[in-house]
Amino acid sequence: MSFKPLIIGSRGSDLALWQANFVKSQLEHLGLSVSIKIIKTQGDKIQHLSFDKMEGKGFFTKEIEDALLQKEIDLAVHSHKDLETNHPEGLVIAAVSERENPSELFLIRKSAVDKDAVLHLKNSAIVGTSSARRKSELLALRPDILLKDIRGNVPTRINKLRSGEYDAIMLAYAGVTRLQLNTDDLESIVLDPEEFIPAPAQGVMAIQIRETDSELFDLLQKINQKDVQELVGVERTVLRLMDGGCQMPLGVYCIKDTTGFHVFASIADAWNKTPKKVKVTSLNLEGLAEKVVTELKRK
Repeated sequence: MSFKPLIIGSRGSDLALWQANFVKSQLEHLGLSVSIKIIKTQGDKIQHLSFDKMEGKGFFTKEIEDALLQKEIDLAVHSHKDLETNHPEGLVIAAVSERENPSELFLIRKSAVDKDAVLHLKNSAIVGTSSARRKSELLALRPDILLKDIRGNVPTRINKLRSGEYDAIMLAYAGVTRLQLNTDDLESIVLDPEEFIPAPAQGVMAIQIRETDSELFDLLQKINQKDVQELVGVERTVLRLMDGGCQMPLGVYCIKDTTGFHVFASIADAWNKTPKKVKVTSLNLEGLAEKVVTELKRK
């Protein structure tokens, strides 16, 4: 089997390029020639609006998926949590990466630290996040905080915190870890994902290709993490069945241990409403996502 040089489509942020280069390196180890093409998405172009004010879905993926369909690129590397659960016709997720720690990272300016308070944060602090899910889970823990939207890539958000625009911000731990960013000047709290529940598929990369590229699909199975694919498949199925996008206040986290599969989920009616939480355990995956949805709706 021989392949022409492959082109990976990616956003231009530091984290997106780290992810694209990670997959590029894996493919090069398989003997392939690979390059990266940067594609600007709606989410990259519009920085002054919070996500709930932007039209449509797939803010960070649509333009890349269009390039894939138009054969301008051969595969796309995404943060799995950014993808819509219903793929554009003609595209498929061929492989997923290993999962980085899916936890949320809470970063606090030293001047805003209160060790005796929940989350070690002073009273009435200003917290930066644009995620409806994070907002609802944060307010459940600290109803006194003031929430303020924040946009920009990971280093930009951390610099906004350092400059004093916020007292604290919340980020995916995976992004900070992958970029090896130094946050020693800030108070860092890694939150337990079984308690502060992350977005479905948080910490996982998805490799997307055209459905018709069967040879490439077969090749990508060499780097596909099938155990991760199973677990995030449950999480994303819950998201799809709840008819939610990346701005639905929904968290889902699935793990497997010696006793079976365990799903932790939370959902709120809106960003400023208290989330309802459930835990569902099963010996197998069959019907597991449906059981979680039933429990969430019952709540």
